[in-house]
Formats: sequence, structure tokens, C-alpha cells
Amino acid sequence: MIKKLHQMGVKSGHMYTAGLASIGLAFASWMLSKKAESAGLDRADRWGIFVGEWAPTFFAMGIALRMEETHREIEEPGTSMFDQSESTRSRSHAGV
Repeated sequence: MIKKLHQMGVKSGHMYTAGLASIGLAFASWMLSKKAESAGLDRADRWGIFVGEWAPTFFAMGIALRMEETHREIEEPGTSMFDQSESTRSRSHAGV
């Protein structure tokens, strides 16, 4: 699944962003449920917890995608900016 997501162009940063967004969404859904529904605090808590459980999943997928990205850089040398030879790096940054 992670390999397929990587092939589709999903990056680890996308998952980290989704994790942070889900934390905000958990808080927002809790507040909205607390104020808009007459079911009370228990139901609002359930909504907040339900949405809040997404964050660890997104962060774990972000870590897995980062490992996949790193694995691809090792398998395919020259695809990373860190793979430049020392002479190329020193010429391109001369005088800096």
C-alpha cells in the first residue's frame, strides 16, 4: 500500500500535514458537536476522539512514506541533491 501511494505521488509531507489538520479537525468537531447538538458532552467527546484517532494513522503513514522515499534514493543514486560529487558541489557553491 505504501509503495502504491509513493508511486501515485503522495509524499510524506502530505501525510504529516493531514495529521496536523486532523488534530485541528478533532478539536473543531468537538466544539461544533458540543454547541450544535443537544446530545450533550458525551457525544461531543466521542466525535472528538473519533476524528482525533486519525492523526496517529496519518503520522505513521508519513513515516512509512519517508522510509519509502529514502529507500528509493538509495536504490536510485543520483536522484537526491545529496548525491552530487564533492567537486560539483564545490564548483557550484564557489565563493559562498
